[in-house]
Amino acid sequence: MIVDTHAHFVPGALLEALKAERRLFPSIAVTGEGGVKLAFAGGAPTRPVSPKLVDFGLRQDWLAKQKIDCQLAGGWLDMFGYELPPEEGADWCRFVNEHMLKAAATLPALRPLACVPLQRGMLAARVLEEALGHGFKGIMIGTQPKGMGGTLDDPDLNPFWETASAKQAAVFVHPMFVCGDDRLDAYDMVNAIGRLADTSIAMTRLLYSGHLQKYPGVKLVISHGGGALPYALGRLRRNNAIHPNQYADAVDGFRRLYFDTVLFDPRALRFLCDLAGTDKVVLGSDHPFPIGDDDPTKIVAQTALSDAEQRQILGETAKALFHL
Repeated sequence: MIVDTHAHFVPGALLEALKAERRLFPSIAVTGEGGVKLAFAGGAPTRPVSPKLVDFGLRQDWLAKQKIDCQLAGGWLDMFGYELPPEEGADWCRFVNEHMLKAAATLPALRPLACVPLQRGMLAARVLEEALGHGFKGIMIGTQPKGMGGTLDDPDLNPFWETASAKQAAVFVHPMFVCGDDRLDAYDMVNAIGRLADTSIAMTRLLYSGHLQKYPGVKLVISHGGGALPYALGRLRRNNAIHPNQYADAVDGFRRLYFDTVLFDPRALRFLCDLAGTDKVVLGSDHPFPIGDDDPTKIVAQTALSDAEQRQILGETAKALFHL
């Protein structure tokens, strides 16, 4: 069983419902100029929704071509709506989750990952419980809750982490598109490097804050091979050494993490496996975005791995993590 743990989709029926009934969410604006765009709480419109996010025919063909038996797919991070007022944000996540479940029911290989309103920890905990009760196998969260500059170690989010730990929830951590650094505006550097920096900063805060030890039941899967974390782990360990007993042990926290394979270089994947263990690495594609891996099993085949290690990465670990 081959399991792709990192993908995204947008239910077409959700967009149609928003267009037909604008009053559902007063803080969300919908425009059709240059493709469907959404704007949250008076902010700038998102990028247009890519047709590949919506078209299940294209997705089914791609899954068949790649021989992927199961795809765990979250929503599109641009539309998670962390900027919304908390109660409206909770209702929005429920609305998105309902449509994701209905859409996924039409494609047997698809398993949706729920979204939760990270702008308020108590609400996120409540929506997480509801989503797991409705059959979701895990959730996908962004790195910047409460909008630009928010952090995942914000004490307000503790109820969410407590619930996720108690439920042994699988939580896929994904960077946001806007990274807050004007130097990334050229050369499509947001995709090339900005997202990796965003993930690395968010996860380093979780490592040093001790969240991995405080909430041991949470199964965190980190996108894009963990960003810079694997390569920088020695530096994080050194920072612990020069600030003794001030921060949680970053290496101990790192050992509790899982990582996807969206690295594009077998040498990088081999290094990640050596550092984290092949039992902590799961297949990912970032489908259907252009920066994603169009042939995700290829990097696994090209990496120096035993048959047993390949089986772990291609599906065995993901099956256990997401209770498939």
